[in-house]
Amino acid sequence: MRHSKLVPEVNAGSMADIAFLLLIFFLVTATISSDEGINRMLPEECPPGMDCNSIKPERNILRIEINNNDEIMVENEIIAIEELNEITKQFLDNNGDGSCTYCNGERASNSSDNPKLAVISLQNGQQTTYQQYVAVQNELTKAFYELRQAYSLKILKKLPNDLSEDEMNQVKKAYPFILSEAETK
Repeated sequence: MRHSKLVPEVNAGSMADIAFLLLIFFLVTATISSDEGINRMLPEECPPGMDCNSIKPERNILRIEINNNDEIMVENEIIAIEELNEITKQFLDNNGDGSCTYCNGERASNSSDNPKLAVISLQNGQQTTYQQYVAVQNELTKAFYELRQAYSLKILKKLPNDLSEDEMNQVKKAYPFILSEAETK
């Protein structure tokens, strides 16, 4: 008698189909985060009939540069990144022309006239690292956030999270985030 040795086999013909279906399933259901980067809104176009190329007085421009060695320079003086927040707040909240009723500044002659007229000019070298650039942006954003928070508590008597949309717009108008990364005049 002859016994043949049969080895059981698994039919692998449909394995490729199953793998393909799993691949499609994971591609369709996977979420790909796309909110990386710095959230900035571009300025609106200049309305017809307005002069948008007017030269800003030098006292209303805070010049910040990040050189190729990642050193931060404010008005050509090297500072530590920890100092940038306070320097920015002092510049914005200065109330140099006395027209800001909610400002707490010292009215220094070399700082901005009013938060609505203040411009932050940010320049960086070609060798500036992305980490340092983002760190500077974070400090600037934090300075604006802290000023806006103080305004909402002092003037509106509310926490920023409790503000209505109109109140939030009022706070943003009080301390507008005007950042220029172009060459300033």
